[in-house]
Amino acid sequence: MTGAHLRYDRELLLLGAKRNQELDLPEVHRYGLDSYGDADYVSIYGLRPVDWYAKGVRLLGRTAVECTRDALADSIGREVAAVVARAPGANDAVLVDLFAGSGNTLYWMLHHLPGSHGIAFELDPVVFALTSRNLAALEAPIQLQHVDYEAGLASTTVASEKLIVLFVAPPWGTALDKTNGLDLRGTTPPIAQIVDFVERRFPQNRVLFATQIYEKVDPASIADLKPRFDWMDVRVFDLNAPGQNHGVLLGTRGFEP
Repeated sequence: MTGAHLRYDRELLLLGAKRNQELDLPEVHRYGLDSYGDADYVSIYGLRPVDWYAKGVRLLGRTAVECTRDALADSIGREVAAVVARAPGANDAVLVDLFAGSGNTLYWMLHHLPGSHGIAFELDPVVFALTSRNLAALEAPIQLQHVDYEAGLASTTVASEKLIVLFVAPPWGTALDKTNGLDLRGTTPPIAQIVDFVERRFPQNRVLFATQIYEKVDPASIADLKPRFDWMDVRVFDLNAPGQNHGVLLGTRGFEP
């Protein structure tokens, strides 16, 4: 299909011709309408598409699909803040987005945890350049670094008494199956690998992991993670049609809220 008949969906924007192209505003609206019946579906940074586009914010096709839109990012931020409020000595927490993309979830986490320090890592040079430009246009208090999560954490120093909050949303790739749901062992990299790396890097710190998940998650991959945490909980948010919702897996090391 071409032109007006082209369907703006996940296949086209994430895997097809629009993957690495900046979308214009009508295309952002078409993706929302074609996929979700809502022209304002890709609302980020607290702004509708018409408003963030007017401020100079731009998204690639793949980022429009993979970004955590406002409704979900706000919900994750609220849940994270509720756990942080029950953590000992949680003042001035350090918030880190390991796979930044648009950086919208970290933007909302900082909104719900004012006074915290925000750091984000993005390895992809095209996404990094675009997100850097977007955050600068919005004057967002996020320090975005062009590194992978391991190099970024290796160069990050956090006092042992501080709480570290990590948002974990690596590319899902083929880890999401329509029948079995999201397999947390199949993300790139696997979630358990990330948790183990953080434990080695910050053995003295209290850590809260907030991992974005799908409505249905492979139970074996949940069971694989559970022994790695002192406390774990799963929240799913009713924001889309049944079977298309997302949520967050919360897990702590060094404390139980």
